[in-house]
Amino acid sequence: MHLPNDVRVVEVGPRDGLQNEKDPLSVEQRVQLVNALARAGVSSVEVGSFVSPKWVPAMAASDEVFRKIERRPGTVYSALVPNERGLEGALESNVSEIAVFISASESFSKRNINCSIEESFERLKPVFDKAFKASIPVRGYLSCVAGCPYEGAISPAVVAELSRRLVETGCYEVSLGDTIGVATPPVVADVLDQVFSVVKVSKVAVHFHDTYGYALANVFQALQHGVSVVDSAIAGLGGCPYARGASGNLCTEDLVHFLQDLGINTGLDLDGLMATGNWVSEQLGRRSLAKVSAARARE
Repeated sequence: MHLPNDVRVVEVGPRDGLQNEKDPLSVEQRVQLVNALARAGVSSVEVGSFVSPKWVPAMAASDEVFRKIERRPGTVYSALVPNERGLEGALESNVSEIAVFISASESFSKRNINCSIEESFERLKPVFDKAFKASIPVRGYLSCVAGCPYEGAISPAVVAELSRRLVETGCYEVSLGDTIGVATPPVVADVLDQVFSVVKVSKVAVHFHDTYGYALANVFQALQHGVSVVDSAIAGLGGCPYARGASGNLCTEDLVHFLQDLGINTGLDLDGLMATGNWVSEQLGRRSLAKVSAARARE
């Protein structure tokens, strides 16, 4: 069995993890979170998103967060950008890179961002053009790669074709997202086999939600396929409004502990991550979902 020697962990907690919070963290708390993650060695942090506060109140004032964070050399501070206006805000905030969003499900796309998949690509054309002119790298999120709350199972061939289009449009990397957490290792294998027939392994990341507890098993499957970039959220922040009881994104702490046990280097400080996960959970009035933190506490 061949596994990668190193894995880059992309921390999505400050954006994907916090965006659905009913009681949002303050700007100061968000700044503290981003700084703590960077101090723990996280090299890629998704700080926020430049969307209308009307639709995502928890991401309001992302520009202020970017102004106040302590920027550490070698750390990528990214933001999700839905449209050209959002890109303007991101450029003004001196982001390291941007992320754009496409769904593999036609129904999810229409209900979530009120346009078809094809219309999504059209909307993003000026975003890509302006980002490239500003020399800002673009990362692509492809959601619902394993299943959709409205359509059910999604064809791996569709995922492969959309991944190819995102790369050809200019994404340096495509993160394959199991948005509602229904993927299993065999499904992940099928999706990756299809995607890797048209996209290089080096351009693919994975993003699993832990709705049914399969996230780490799915990561292991992806590692065996050569994937070396994994998204996760500190303390398992996130959840999904489309899957009742969903426990959020894969916990960064559990992912790092798992990778360390496999002998895979992440460059991350697990103790620092656990302290950060416990701190942000306290700010939100809950316990961290990280199993390694609970186990270490008992020890």
